[in-house]
Parts: sequence; structure tokens; C-alpha cells
Amino acid sequence: MTRARPTSLTTLAAGLLALSALAGCSLGGPGTEEASGSDGAAPTKVVLVTHDSFSLPKALIAQFEKDTGYDLQVRSSGDAGTLTSQLVLNADDPVADVAYGVDNTFGSRALQAQVFTPVDVTEPAGAAAYDLPGDDAHALRPVDQGNVCVNVDDTWFAAKGLTPPRTFDDLLDPRYRGLLVTPGATTSSPGLAFLLATIARYGEDGWQDYWRRLLANGTKVVSGWSDAYEVDFTQGGGKGRRPIVVSYDSSPAFTVDGKGGTTTSALLDTCFQQVEYVGALRGAANEAGAKAVVAWLQSPEVQAALPESMYVFPVAEGTALPKDWARFAKQPASPASVAPERIAEQRDTWLRQWSDLVGS
Repeated sequence: MTRARPTSLTTLAAGLLALSALAGCSLGGPGTEEASGSDGAAPTKVVLVTHDSFSLPKALIAQFEKDTGYDLQVRSSGDAGTLTSQLVLNADDPVADVAYGVDNTFGSRALQAQVFTPVDVTEPAGAAAYDLPGDDAHALRPVDQGNVCVNVDDTWFAAKGLTPPRTFDDLLDPRYRGLLVTPGATTSSPGLAFLLATIARYGEDGWQDYWRRLLANGTKVVSGWSDAYEVDFTQGGGKGRRPIVVSYDSSPAFTVDGKGGTTTSALLDTCFQQVEYVGALRGAANEAGAKAVVAWLQSPEVQAALPESMYVFPVAEGTALPKDWARFAKQPASPASVAPERIAEQRDTWLRQWSDLVGS
């Protein structure tokens, strides 16, 4: 699941419910000629396939190329759902050497298809806490983490003299009728995470009833995070009219008011954790280059750049956060979670059921 960022959101493919619709699609593999010299020398290029939100400073990429001697080629493939589908469909003919952006909601699908192969790298302190459950071989290595959470416009509620909601149950209160906007679960990464959070909270027997009541209370469902946050949310800059939105735990760091505070807050009882991974692709033309990229994305330099480059938290323990993040980007102590293998088994079913509820 691609993590959407405050300034760079990618949406899930419209065909998320039907993996077969992507059959035959390909990004094109790195190829023998591209990966190595015509004289059979060691490959000089390493191909990284990633989601559309991948962004790191050019200076960091240049330093990686200088240090390793590789020419890093970056190819984008939509969001995490599309990326994972491409990797699975091309498992026997890899589209690159290494992939970044498969997350904990899609990781089990990739592992089942044996998309990745383990590489021996030394992980930074703290990274192991974000290992994908069930990945005993460590084919996927954690790079970043964050949480999808409901956010509220504190200034709007203060002006109305209304106490903002704090929990999932609060969102059903008639006082908040027509105030929540969320990205769709079939069309956006944070929308899917929000759906999974409600499944974790209310169980597989109760989440549909919760959504019926949520929709009956005037919740608006839009295509993606940009539509929800930047258009409908009252603090999104688009003169929106809804002061409650599904966004991220990092979002309050981007609504600093210049007076020592922030105008929004994340409801930490409504969060679902997302972790993004990197892994070397099985059958990669440049295995050594893939290993170098895996190690690089966990390096102190890249970990320190993640918050301001891709609006996510690093996994390396002790990484300094930007000033506003340290003050306003609070993380939940116990975010909601659903076992990766259960997500893999039920994802399409849950999405079909959700679509029936919202009429999309």
C-alpha cells in the first residue's frame, strides 16, 4: 500500500479488486544489455522499481552512485497495490533488480509469489521491530513507517464551541453528521488502511454495520487523499467544509500556525500502521547492485532524509526528526493491525463488501 504523502499521493489501481485484469502488463525487465556491458563485465546499472511517491534528494542518489559505482535507474509503477501486482505477475521475469514500496498490507502476497530473495545486510538498530510477520527469511527489509489516522481541524471546532471527536465510536455521533471525508478503500492507500483499522476495531462480524452507520451519519467518500485533504478538509487549503479527514499521524506537522502550534491533530485511537519495505528481486540481473540499494535505503543518510522527502518516519532507532515533526507528529502507542496473512486472504472480499456498502 503506497503511503500517500501530504504533497504526493498515489492512488490504488482501479483494478485492485481484480488482479487478473493486470495480466500481461509489464514494466519491462532490466535486460541483459542494459544491466551489463557488451563485454560481459559486471553490471554497471541497478534498476529500482518503486511507487510514484518515491522521492529522495538528488545529492543522496549521486552519492550512492559515487560510492558504489552503479548507475541507479528508478522506475515508478503506480501505488503499492499496482506495484505488488506487477511484481507478482512478473515473478519469473523480474521487472527490475530491487523493489521498494511494497507495504505490510501487500507484503504477504509478494512473499507467497516468491517475488523477493533474501540478501545479507546489516540492519540499523530498531529496524527489526518493523519486520513483516511471517517473513522469517527477511526477504523484505523495513525502510519507513507511519500511521493512517483520522485528523481534525481544531480551529474549526474551537470556533464552533464543539468538542472534536476522539474515537471511532465518536464519529457516529449525530453532532458530527456530515463532517467526515475519507478516501475510498478501493481507490486509495489511506482509504484501504482506514477500512482495515475499522476491521481491526470492530471485527469481521461488526465492521460492515459500523460502516453502514458511518455512511448514514453523512460521511463523504472520495477517490483519493488529495481530494479528501486538499479539497474537502477545512485545513487543506481548498476552502473545504469538512473538518474531519482521514490522513496521517504526520499531517499535523504540516499545519503549523506560525504561533508555536498547529491547527490540526491526529486522533491516535483511530490509527492503522503502515510499513514500507525494500527487497532484492528473485532472478535480478544485478544481484550485487540490488543488495547495495537495500543497504542504502536503510543507511543513516537516507533514514534522516525520509521525513522531509517522503513524509514518513524512519525505522532506524535514534534518527533525528525535523523540528516540527518532533513537536507535532505524534505516533500512537498501539495502532490497529490486521495479520498480513489475513489481509492476503480476505482483502478482495473486504473490498467487494465495502464497495457494496458505499455503492461504488
